[in-house]
Formats: sequence, structure tokens, C-alpha cells
Amino acid sequence: MNRTPMRIDVVTLFPAMFEGFVGESMMKRAVRMGAVDIRTVDPRDFARDARRTVDDRPYGGGPGMLMKPEPLFEAIESVLTPDAKVILMAPSGKRFDQAAARKLSREQHLVFVCGHYEGIDERVRESLVTESYSIGDYVLTNGVLPAAVIVDSVVRLLPGVLGGGEEATRDESFTTNLLEYPQYTRPPVYRGMSVPRVLQDGDHAKVAAWRREKALGLTRKRRPDLLDGD
Repeated sequence: MNRTPMRIDVVTLFPAMFEGFVGESMMKRAVRMGAVDIRTVDPRDFARDARRTVDDRPYGGGPGMLMKPEPLFEAIESVLTPDAKVILMAPSGKRFDQAAARKLSREQHLVFVCGHYEGIDERVRESLVTESYSIGDYVLTNGVLPAAVIVDSVVRLLPGVLGGGEEATRDESFTTNLLEYPQYTRPPVYRGMSVPRVLQDGDHAKVAAWRREKALGLTRKRRPDLLDGD
């Protein structure tokens, strides 16, 4: 590939958890073809004691433990470049969507910070974080899975990863303000259920009209909020 590979660093206490995801399916293909260079960084490697302590009790009291600033600062700073955008995964972050995925796919270097326990020391966010994202209104045990979700959504948009150029993602849900239309493949009839005749007849204009109609219908039924601006 002619394009310089996107670089992604993931700062996490559970590097093996993320590396397993990178070694499968489309992520594995993207790495092999040189579209992206993905690495993990363990804050424990930057701990300042023999026990590799990375957490402590929060000031003011409360349940759980917070990730300490020293290991996180040094772990993040060890991979920073002038082009880096530091992304914190947190339930309090901005809701991630397809528009955000497309925006991030145009960046050269992303650093994902995965919290754990009750979160991270706020000084890390204030000093180093470019943007904070959440993947939904719920809480997980750590930020690795949300980071994997975002990395997948971003990497699949990189040139050549899916094949087929821009057409591969042009009609997907959320690319426009519509959900994607229903899809069918062979056989034409299965257990009494038939593929719509319009899709079999080969009239591209009628196929496009059918897909548009179905996409509108699905969106009105399942996500009417997407049409509020129309």
C-alpha cells in the first residue's frame, strides 16, 4: 500500500485481551496488508514499585480503586507523537457513532486509554486526553472491549481493508441517516421464503428504488430519531 499505515496504540492493563482481537478476521487482514500498525502498552511496566502498583484509593472516599496518574502518564507519553490523538474510553464520554468513526479513520495516530477499577485519575484526562468516548449507556469492567469496538469500526474504513473501495461502506447503516436495507443471497427460495422478485430481475433502477424504500421503512420503524432532521 502507498498510504502510510495508521498507527494505533492501546494502553491497557490487559494487553492479551486486546491482542486476541487483533489476531482474527478483518483486523488480522488489515495488519498483514500494512493498513494499520497496532500495539499495546501495559501501564504496569511504568509502575514505580516492585509490586507494579497501578491503583490507589480515591481522595474523598468512595468504593473501589482509581488508576494512578504516574504509570498512566508515562505509558501514554512513551508512545506519543506530534500527530497522536489520545482517546479515553469512559462511560462519561461522548456517544460514539459512525460519524466519529469516519473522523478518526482520517487520523494518522490514535492512542486509546482503557480505564479499569473505578476509572482514572482526572489529571490524566485534563493533561493528555484529546477526546473521550462511550459506546453506550452502560458500564463495563474495563475499557478494552469499547476500545476494540472503536478500533474495528475505524480500521474497516481504511483504504483497501474491506475491498471494493468506497462502495463497500456507502450504503451501510448510519453512513447516511438511514438504516441499511435488507439483504438476500442464494438460494432464491429457502423453507418457503423467497427473495423479492425485484432483486432477481436485474433492473438496477428498480433495485435502487426498492432498497431506498426498505431503508426508509426500517428507519421509521426502528430508529425514527435518525429522520428527525429531515
